[in-house]
Amino acid sequence: MSFDLTQALRTIGAGFDGAVALAEKYSDAETSPSAALLVDRPLQPEPAPSGTDRLPLGWYQARSEALKARLPDVDAILLGTKANQIYFTGCFRGGDSRRSWVLMPARETNAAHWFIPRIDLALVQAWWATSCTTYFCDPHAADGYPHEGRVTPGNRVDLFAWMLANLQGKGYRTIGIDARLAEEEVAAIAALLPGVRFVPIAADCHALRCRKTPEEIALTQRVYRYFDRLHCFARDYVLARGTDATDFEIGLAMRAFGINLLLQDVKRDGRPHSAVGIDVTAHYVRSGPATAYPHPNQFFCNHVRRGEPLYVNSDMYLGGYGGECYRNYQIAPVAPHQEKMWQVVAETAEIIVEGCRPGRACFDVARDVHAHQVKEGMADYIFHRPGHGMGMNGEGHQMPCLSLGDETPIEAGMMFSVEPGLYDTARGIGVNPSDTVLVTDKGGVLMSRVPFSREWSFLSL
Repeated sequence: MSFDLTQALRTIGAGFDGAVALAEKYSDAETSPSAALLVDRPLQPEPAPSGTDRLPLGWYQARSEALKARLPDVDAILLGTKANQIYFTGCFRGGDSRRSWVLMPARETNAAHWFIPRIDLALVQAWWATSCTTYFCDPHAADGYPHEGRVTPGNRVDLFAWMLANLQGKGYRTIGIDARLAEEEVAAIAALLPGVRFVPIAADCHALRCRKTPEEIALTQRVYRYFDRLHCFARDYVLARGTDATDFEIGLAMRAFGINLLLQDVKRDGRPHSAVGIDVTAHYVRSGPATAYPHPNQFFCNHVRRGEPLYVNSDMYLGGYGGECYRNYQIAPVAPHQEKMWQVVAETAEIIVEGCRPGRACFDVARDVHAHQVKEGMADYIFHRPGHGMGMNGEGHQMPCLSLGDETPIEAGMMFSVEPGLYDTARGIGVNPSDTVLVTDKGGVLMSRVPFSREWSFLSL
């Protein structure tokens, strides 16, 4: 089958004309036809107000001090992983392979000593830096500092050893480090910092990250209010465009609409550290047989078709917080087997929400979900665990998981995805919604108001 670029652009253009018309017609979310189907969830927390576009510096400094309090026997904390650097400092930076570390001495309050490439210097200094020690770039030459007029090539520097050399003479006896040490790094420590113990603290960092604070929860809940409006738009869009729409087009329209939602509220001036951690994705929207694969590898540019499923997804983040929210549509006429798959998924989504409460273990929830799937004759269509922990600040999947092998006790403040998916590859049918369930003292609650109902999910085009 040949690809007609001109026709594709006309189709997408027509779709965006429709998207603009829908966005203008339903600019007030409550006027959207789909908004009438949103459901109230009394256990949902209050969302962060408009203007709270990221967590403040004081919150990050308090978290770094909380980490120190967990580690009374260390003289300093050394963070080398991106997830921990963002969580404990709040400094968002572009990701690449250049190594960096931040040192937080126990005896200094609200201190962050950075060891970074020069490329990040201005950005880090503009946020929170007690001091910054820089190498030029990676690979780094011992006398390669062009900004100082030194351009001697060669004599490549081991950056971990370079960082350690800068810790000499500081009087540290025990340093907590969040990254696993390679054999050559252990050797470098013995050579450059003899007598200094490096102890693993990754589990302590994770313990703080996976139990969300009220501020994190409120900011996440704000993002899920945007998800509510985005999925109303997507559903209205599918109903308006019908079988003229492609999954590619729907994803583009969703991303544009979602980013517009965020940027209408976010205060920004183009300077660093405002409007950070923002993203809206919808590249995984897919129609037909592609829905039948949990991690498909084909490109999605297929028309919505009657009798086939449609998978509508989005990930959305503000200030590094948010998550994922997906819904599945069954386009009439719906075969009985397809309807049964959807029904079992809807039932197991409810099992997850009811099961995520303090006092249970993660594998208890997984067992209940899988047992129901098997009882309903769906064993052949089970391919993965029904949920993972929700990591923020670009971390994505986070332990613990709702998995048969995870015995972690469920605690208030934890968040899990809700993904009890079923996939029939032979028939080209997949049903895998996603939402985030927040564990509260009173039980689990979905953070979106988008329903799993038949009225929402079954469409006639």
